[in-house]
Amino acid sequence: MASAINFSGQALRQNMCFRATGGKSLHSLPMKRSCHHQLKQNQMNIQQNWPMQGQGKNKSFVENKRHLIVSAINRLDIESSPFSASDLIRQFYACINEKNLKKLDNYISDDCYIEDCSFPNPLQGKKEVMWFFKQLTISMGQNVKFSIEHVCEGGEFTAGVNWHLEWKQTQIPFTRGCSFYECSIEREALKIKKALVVIESPIKPGDIVLTLLKNLVSLFDDFPKATEWFLKSPNVILQCCLNIYMKLLAHFISPLLAGYIRIANFMACILGVALNVLYQILKIIFK
Repeated sequence: MASAINFSGQALRQNMCFRATGGKSLHSLPMKRSCHHQLKQNQMNIQQNWPMQGQGKNKSFVENKRHLIVSAINRLDIESSPFSASDLIRQFYACINEKNLKKLDNYISDDCYIEDCSFPNPLQGKKEVMWFFKQLTISMGQNVKFSIEHVCEGGEFTAGVNWHLEWKQTQIPFTRGCSFYECSIEREALKIKKALVVIESPIKPGDIVLTLLKNLVSLFDDFPKATEWFLKSPNVILQCCLNIYMKLLAHFISPLLAGYIRIANFMACILGVALNVLYQILKIIFK
């Protein structure tokens, strides 16, 4: 118990020392390597010697104490890493807000893979990903910015972030999203290697989703073999349905769909003209 108390005092003094550096992280201190080595050595000593001290009436208390101290050492060890996925993600969004594509290029891996649920196909390769971010920054204009709400960092250089878009610091409706990133070390630098982006849908089906899920699960349970085959090869089923549609229903439904498409295009043109007229009127009034 004496050694545990002494070690706890050492950890407390180290923590106070790090806080006194004005918010600097552990990896920015010049004594990072020596501290890292000392923490590792203390962890090995505790793991080797503690079971000898844990015998007796207070064994459960001692084991819990050991677990807490070793966990604290592991957290300090993680913080001492010079690579932080959460810091990288914050800098990544800062570059997008600043339209700094040159700096943004340094954060993207050569074989980057980004899957955005709003797009039918993923973005593969640095060239395609950077083209997308170039178009994104152009579309955002000068007043739209990403506002980061929370960033959570996991192991193996992973991080998750939820965000929304703001126009002049006012949140834009239906622009909330979550992104999950996997990073890797390339040429002694941490870069984004893989990402999954999920954006809020403007359509809110509500309880309909639960009803559809209930009916779908009932079909799965009633026909388990067919369900296993469908889940293993869903593209085959969709292709069969498409072939049936093309052979039996396309001749009747296609003309109706074409008519609806023409009507939709006509309404879109009228809406565009109306918005343009409204814009010109507002421009004259508030000029």
